[in-house]
Amino acid sequence: MTHPSPAEQAFSLATPVRLWEDGFARDPHAYYAALRAQGPVGWAELAPGVPAYVVTDRRAALDLLHDTETFSRDPRPWQATVPDDSPVLGMMRWRPNTLFADGGAHLRYRTALIDTFDLVEPHDLRAMVHRAVHLLVGRFGPRGEADLVGEFTRPLMALVFNSLFGLPDSASDRLDSAVGKIIEGGAQAAEGEAEYGGYVLELIAAKTARRGDDLPSWLLDHPAGLTAEEVTWQVFLTLGAGHEPTSNLVANALSRILGNPAYYSTLTSGARPVADAVLEVLHHETPLANYGIHYARTPVTFHGVWIRAAVPVVISYGALAHAAEQERGGDRRPGDASHLSWSAGPHACPVKQHTVLIATEAIERLTQWLPDLEPELPRERLTWRPGPFHRSLTALPVRFSPRSPDQPGGRP
Repeated sequence: MTHPSPAEQAFSLATPVRLWEDGFARDPHAYYAALRAQGPVGWAELAPGVPAYVVTDRRAALDLLHDTETFSRDPRPWQATVPDDSPVLGMMRWRPNTLFADGGAHLRYRTALIDTFDLVEPHDLRAMVHRAVHLLVGRFGPRGEADLVGEFTRPLMALVFNSLFGLPDSASDRLDSAVGKIIEGGAQAAEGEAEYGGYVLELIAAKTARRGDDLPSWLLDHPAGLTAEEVTWQVFLTLGAGHEPTSNLVANALSRILGNPAYYSTLTSGARPVADAVLEVLHHETPLANYGIHYARTPVTFHGVWIRAAVPVVISYGALAHAAEQERGGDRRPGDASHLSWSAGPHACPVKQHTVLIATEAIERLTQWLPDLEPELPRERLTWRPGPFHRSLTALPVRFSPRSPDQPGGRP
């Protein structure tokens, strides 16, 4: 086994970049610049007293994502070193699902999830999104003003994912509240995790007793033979991972669109596809900014840094995007999919087509109903939710000509 050089030892004693500070939500680029100044791998804190290595270099990120021999996704050795009330445990705690599994277990869970999501017909998913948009615009459209985060993107994802997972609209508020608490962290993270766990347990109990035409029922009946407990943990992952990042993807895209009137007009006129706006966010303001967490199986030197075992190695998709934007001077070819927002390697996102469909349909349908959306605040005055993992607006207030989706002659 190799040993750390004096330079590597000094690195581990350096002052960590504190990603849990409120300042990180306000201006993440300053924090990313501080991390990148340390080299391909920086030293940070995800919460007070919770250090982590943060990968900010594309080549290093790809090496990490593909090296299953050196690195594991199992957090249990690290988990034993942090307090039970750590605010990041909701996002990092080990659970028997595909996100935290390696090898054969990971392949079994992932295959079941891919096969199950493949049963979702695109036209059915599109109809779920259209129905949810219609319902939500019906609530706030007549007012002529709305918060597109609190009244559109978050409740929309709760409605869509509850439809996919076989729950009624009435349960949507519970899902939205619980998942938001988990990903934001802080004092409310444990409360959110308990609420969300109860929500999923109730769902699986109902589907175990009586199947439906939905994802949990299909998982329960998959040839891989997942137990009810295993299905519970796959649903725990996919329901939460689908709701929160997709909500933030749509909100971040809308904020960028509405903050640029010339860009907005090309989208509403059909001259430019909405998918371009979604791709812009994945490149420059990805909703899950710091994640893809790995752990060295044994201490190892990685891209010039001595990586200790049982310490998180986080991929900063946000820092990678910022670096790429600076290198290109903001220039990007249309359709360029070189970002790593979907991750890579064996743990790459298995349902990115579903996510893009939901996001693009939501934005298209909203801007068809309300083609004159105007932001109440300039983009630089918008505020962002705290937390080391996500890039998530607190609110996106807009105004528009009052209308109802049901009025005669209404669009679409």
